[in-house]
Amino acid sequence: MATTVISFIIIFGSLVFFHEFGHFLFAKRAGIMVREFAIGMGPKIIGIQKGETLYTVRLLPLGGYVRMAGEDFDTVELLPGYRVGLILNAQDEVTKIYLNSNVSNPDVLFLETEEADLNDKLFIKGYDDEGNLVRLSVSRTAVIHEKGQKTLIAPKDRQFDSKPLMGRFLTILAGPVFNFILAFFIFIALGLLNGVPTNEPIITEVQDNSPAEAAGVQKGDFVKSSNGVEMKTWNEFTETIQDNAGKSIDLEVERDGELVALQVTPKETEEAGVKQGQIGVFYTSPVEKNPLKAIAYGAQQTWFWIAKIFELLGLLATGHFTLDALSGPVGIYKATEEVAQYGIFNLMNWAAVLSINLGIMNLLPLPALDGGRLLFFLFEAVRGKPIDRQKEGMVHFVGIMLLMLLMLVVTWNDIQKFFF
Repeated sequence: MATTVISFIIIFGSLVFFHEFGHFLFAKRAGIMVREFAIGMGPKIIGIQKGETLYTVRLLPLGGYVRMAGEDFDTVELLPGYRVGLILNAQDEVTKIYLNSNVSNPDVLFLETEEADLNDKLFIKGYDDEGNLVRLSVSRTAVIHEKGQKTLIAPKDRQFDSKPLMGRFLTILAGPVFNFILAFFIFIALGLLNGVPTNEPIITEVQDNSPAEAAGVQKGDFVKSSNGVEMKTWNEFTETIQDNAGKSIDLEVERDGELVALQVTPKETEEAGVKQGQIGVFYTSPVEKNPLKAIAYGAQQTWFWIAKIFELLGLLATGHFTLDALSGPVGIYKATEEVAQYGIFNLMNWAAVLSINLGIMNLLPLPALDGGRLLFFLFEAVRGKPIDRQKEGMVHFVGIMLLMLLMLVVTWNDIQKFFF
């Protein structure tokens, strides 16, 4: 139990951290102010303020976020008649703005606001306690104090929406891409630590009473071709078997230095709603520890799982998968529990596949996901101007509600599946 919890926290935390770090890094690169870098959702467990960013760990392991200036009604507007307390620096620039706060500092200047702009022109104009009309410049690093909370103002050029389209596009795209990069490096580490499979199509075991045994396939056979097509890797051979359920296949194998012709018919099996062929052979590949091959292995495995997950998404879209095939946090936790029993290398492989899955899910063109936001950027590029912020915000809000509903349904299915 403890091993599963620790494994889940490390894997989940790493995946979310790298995803959000991608957003964070490219936001900083674009000059966008990042107000908060959060791992988890809900109530804050711990928070550390460093520079202009608050780094937090939150209670619910349901994701994370990077909160950027200018998003989600982030800007502060001082309306006429608002009473504020101001602290000035030596250049008579406002460095602190007190709202709805009791201030005992003797250096505070109180104004009744007549006009203010804390986003673009950075000034406050109003009447002091003696009735004089005062206009003051606001420092780019001024801090707003309100009911015990401190918020750094965000000049317009530090806000997300003020940045060029490409800067915003890359900032959002970086999250999913960093998930693919994380998976790539995990697979490289596996190649270095555990060795890279040579992947030659050599049969190491034949299952009793299987189609392979009936066809005369033997341990040690080197598969040369299938239906006349050369088989260079074990993956190519297994894909041929899986794609030909119930169909006769002509095999040519090398046995004791001689070529042997065989015919085998894969039996049809079904797993997670997917029908595929099997002949009952197994493969244990020799491994090779080579840094260059480890890098190639990382790229090959990353691409393989990207293609595989898109293939499964296609099956889901065409109705070959049901909702029961989806898993939420509970399902991922239970899967992690099973994988953890087989050692650290299997956990690393599982983490890499999950990272790719997280990246692809976030790229789906659905409201509230990164892919949905990227879709709006593409519309902006075509139209030559952005979509109305209120309309886009409403679309994302509806998307969030629907995603939360889907998450609740999937989580309830997981609970019923694993605990009842």
